[in-house]
Order: sequence, then structure tokens, then C-alpha cells
Amino acid sequence: MTKTHPPLRNGLNAVSMRLPAGSFATVAEYLVSRFGETAIEAVNSENVLDERLAPIDLDTQYRANATIWIYREPAEEVAVPFDIEIVHRDDDLVVIDKPHFLATMPRGRHVTESVLVRLRRLPGLEACSPAHRLDRLTAGVLICTVRPEVRGAYHELFASGQAEKTYEAIAPVSDAEFPLTCTSRIVKERGVLQAREITGAPNSETVVSKVETRGDFARYECRPITGKTHQIRVHLNALGIPIVGDPLYPEVLPDAAPDFTNPLRLLAKSIAFRDPITSVLREFRSHRTLDWPDQAKSK
Repeated sequence: MTKTHPPLRNGLNAVSMRLPAGSFATVAEYLVSRFGETAIEAVNSENVLDERLAPIDLDTQYRANATIWIYREPAEEVAVPFDIEIVHRDDDLVVIDKPHFLATMPRGRHVTESVLVRLRRLPGLEACSPAHRLDRLTAGVLICTVRPEVRGAYHELFASGQAEKTYEAIAPVSDAEFPLTCTSRIVKERGVLQAREITGAPNSETVVSKVETRGDFARYECRPITGKTHQIRVHLNALGIPIVGDPLYPEVLPDAAPDFTNPLRLLAKSIAFRDPITSVLREFRSHRTLDWPDQAKSK
């Protein structure tokens, strides 16, 4: 039976395209009209396939409404010099200890330097998919499904807030009484780097405890009850203790080459949940630790 979707190449999917009505003689002629001369290189590199998943050539006849598949060459990216650690793997899940700076999903400028692409290059993980999100700048535990058949059950587990997550953060010392609970209404607008708090019914909640103090800095344990984008970063910033190494809070820093020696000091330390497939209580923990700022190390 003919495959309905091309296999991955170097961890990346091909993109399907339906050819529109037109008077083009060849598929290559149409592709050049849409993408420019780089389309010729794509055809010559066998990066364009027909409906039978066979590579087209420069003479392949144009047929309106036919489907073609294109493997796109990603732009050159800054390599993240840290490895993914696999802390658990079974038939349903692969659990990784994600490093700082590595995106979870391909997006924008971060395509090949993402968890998804790196994992899909490994044998047996070609169909893996993250079950929840973890910010690119945040390190720690990330759960991925191995088989498409179980993906929905684990997505629902995290979407419904049934998983208990614990984070660690290093930030300036606060005189507030801990533990305390932060609640607010957080919104994140498309195209805006920062999330922000607005008036209205709270949609976010984080329990914050101070665990250790070194000089002017402290290590905090943060338990997000909800899962809004940048929630912990927003809540600690609102307390007047923005996380060390944060390029967005309290202010957006100029977009520059990443400083791999100064990561965001935020770590997804553990995730616990009752498995939706087996009903077994499971917990996974990060092996990573957060570096203290130099001012804290010297005190």
C-alpha cells in the first residue's frame, strides 16, 4: 500500500502542497514562480516528491490539484551546546531532562535546535510528540509521548491540570512571608514577548516557598497550580524578585546572541501524575541544578 505521508528526514517532516489551477508546463516552473530559483535546487536535491512519494525532476508535468510534498531546508541556527538527557523510556513515554536554550517544538528561528527534532532523529522515536510545553529558556523535566495512539490521553492529562509540577528558581531575596500564593489574570498577546497581568478574575495561581538564601539571592520552590505562559516568571517579577538571567522580565533586553553561561535560573524539577493508561502514580525528577550568581557564590 502506498504511504500517505513521506518519512522524516533528519527529524523533519515534509510539507504537503496542492497545486492550484494554472498554465504551468512543469511542477518546477510553478515552484520557481512561487519560491524563486532556490526551487530548482530543491528539485535537484530530491526534496520535492509527487503523490506516489517519488522524487520529481525538472521535466515532471504540472497537474492542477495534484499533491506534492516538499522537504524544506531550515535556516542555519546557533547550535545549543547541551545534550538532552533521557531519564525514562517505555512503550508510551520518553521523559527527558531538557537543557536551557533548547526549544520544545520547532518554531520561528528555532527548528532543528528543538527537542522534537532531536528526539525524532533517534531510532524508535520518529513519531514522538511533547505532551506539554516547556519554555525554551527553562530547563528540566519534559514528558513526550512515543506513539500517536496514546498522545490524546497524555495531552488531556496536562491540559486539565492533573499533573503536579514543581519548579526551582533563583532570584533576589524577598522580605515577604513565605510560603505565599500568587494569583492574577495573565494574558499573552501574539507577537508580544512579555506576558502581562491585567485586572479581572484570576486565571493563574502559583505557590512560592523560599528554600535557601545566599547573600542577596535565594532559591525558591514554585508550584504552579495553573499553566499560563511565563506564569512563574510573571509572578516572581510581580513580587519584585525577577528570576536571575531572565531576558524578558522586568524589561525586554536587546535581542543578542545567546549567552550560554548565563541561563534563566528556572528549572522544572519534578512532575508527578497518575498515568492515564495504567493508573499507576508516576514521578519524574530532573538531575540538573541551578548555578548561583557570582555574587551569591562569594558570600
